[in-house]
Amino acid sequence: MGWRNAFDNAKPVFVTIYATVIIGIIFSSLYVISAIYSGKSAADSTTSWLSHVGSPPVEQAPNVSEPAIVQAVPTPSLEPRSMSTRPIWEAPLHTKKMPALKKFRLSKELVQERVKDNVIIVTFGNYAFMDFILTWVKHLTDLGLSNLLIGAMDTKLLEALYWKGVPVFDMGSHMSTIDVGWGSPTFHKMGREKVILIDSILPYGYELLMCDTDMVWLKDPLPYLARYPEADVLTSSDQVVPTVTDDRLDIWQQVGAAYNIGIFHWRPTDAAKRLAKEWKDMLLADEKIWDQNGFNDLVRKQLGPPVDGESGLVYAFDGNLKLGVLPASIFCSGHTYFVQAMYQQLRLEPYAVHTTFQYAGTEGKRHRLREGMVFYDPPEYYDAPGGFLSFKPSIPKSLLLDGEHNVKSHFSLINYQVMPPLWCRLDRLWFPHPGVLEGSITRQPFICPLDHVFEVNVLLKELPEEIFGPQINIREYSFFDNPLMPKQVKESWLEVQLCQEGTRDCVASNTTSPSGVLRFPKRSDEETFKTIFSSFKDVKVIQFSSMQDAFPGFTDKAREEKFRNRVKRYVGIWCCVAEHTPGHIYYDMYWDEKPGWKPIPPQTPEDDHPPP
Repeated sequence: MGWRNAFDNAKPVFVTIYATVIIGIIFSSLYVISAIYSGKSAADSTTSWLSHVGSPPVEQAPNVSEPAIVQAVPTPSLEPRSMSTRPIWEAPLHTKKMPALKKFRLSKELVQERVKDNVIIVTFGNYAFMDFILTWVKHLTDLGLSNLLIGAMDTKLLEALYWKGVPVFDMGSHMSTIDVGWGSPTFHKMGREKVILIDSILPYGYELLMCDTDMVWLKDPLPYLARYPEADVLTSSDQVVPTVTDDRLDIWQQVGAAYNIGIFHWRPTDAAKRLAKEWKDMLLADEKIWDQNGFNDLVRKQLGPPVDGESGLVYAFDGNLKLGVLPASIFCSGHTYFVQAMYQQLRLEPYAVHTTFQYAGTEGKRHRLREGMVFYDPPEYYDAPGGFLSFKPSIPKSLLLDGEHNVKSHFSLINYQVMPPLWCRLDRLWFPHPGVLEGSITRQPFICPLDHVFEVNVLLKELPEEIFGPQINIREYSFFDNPLMPKQVKESWLEVQLCQEGTRDCVASNTTSPSGVLRFPKRSDEETFKTIFSSFKDVKVIQFSSMQDAFPGFTDKAREEKFRNRVKRYVGIWCCVAEHTPGHIYYDMYWDEKPGWKPIPPQTPEDDHPPP
């Protein structure tokens, strides 16, 4: 809908963004969405550990500046301790030089210094994932676990983690420091490094809990894993249909989805070592094999019989390996946690969440974890210069609940809404489906992740201002519910109530009511916004009662055009319509300007492109 039609009954996303941008231009503010989802937070309300940067000495400083990531308070050690035995987050003395690189080589002795109860927890990555890695470590240390190690795939990450007091070893990978992207050749190289790492550590004789960096631990998993001492391997899966309703292992006969190697536990048994070696040899012999597919192929070479009648373990691989499938309800995928909220529906406590079943790449993963309030950001993320703009969403019951849940009703609901929390009627997947996956316990409607509708990576990408206008920054819908939100932000609010000009007390004025509420006329022009809200530049949060009919459009047509160029790139697709190729349907910011617009897939290959 263009600004000329901004007062029709249906309100698409960008009408609200108009008002957001104009206030943002005045204050250089960010806009956020007030949360209506009370998801479980594993975040620690203490923020002191985030306060300072553990920096290396000048002569050891990396020659590339660090990104804005979680920062731990370094507690310099006064005693000469090994870098592997030093308590996590205790930074080395800055008067000391960093040890030689060879000191960080993986060895049994290095692992032994971190092992507890014969278990070592390991993840690995490159510098592009440092904020994920620090979040991963912080969750484990909050749970009282310190038997962990980080494999650094580049020396920049190794140095940064060392000076923050995080136990790290050199994988010798010489990996690029940038985000390599899912499915790229470098991505597959990282997968092979994981298998090489497993094959290297198992002969040391320790149990290995291997994890990807795009997951977080919400509950200590070690007592759960210890319940299955006979298991050689316990693996997570992409299962989206529950096979059990309690915390037992998933019923292996009913797990039709792939085993997911983002979370799995290995015991140093002969059977596990044979599997690791054969898996490694397979991948090194054929660079086209995806590591997870290779694992599934090997493990499923033989599947059955069950080890016994109670444990849930099954003989797999060569007939000797004892395998268990971790329940997807509590060792959660991105679908069972963020879409189905399976653990909530089954009244269970989740151990972990892995950002699978998501879109928009690494930016989408980070945003998902932020929506769940389980990602750790630095203090400035919660108290940005210029403050924040929020509003209270209001959706008619008819759009949300009435009628069938189908493509038409889903698009009617989405086209009405103004950013998150986004309610969806239909799930987004990359293959044909009937709206929600058959057998899953997805409730309709449900609060869907932002990446179901918006291209989060595009939202966060810096675009040339001369073509696309000012950057529009966002925060997750659960932002104000996050325990890390500082007091000075929580207590600096201005409530704005839209009113009809001409009614009582509805005039453009910067005078608030005795209760601190500002009444502001609907459909006010750009100059009125500037005049009134410039008086509140020191307020941290401005919250509107609604954004409907708040702002009719920019006076400057060049700015209007830049804005349109930007926001039309923000939305993605809904996927997928069965029995049609292509099966996706493009969301369109300006759908209401196109007579006869309907939510249908592109009818020809030439039509298969984002809306102009």
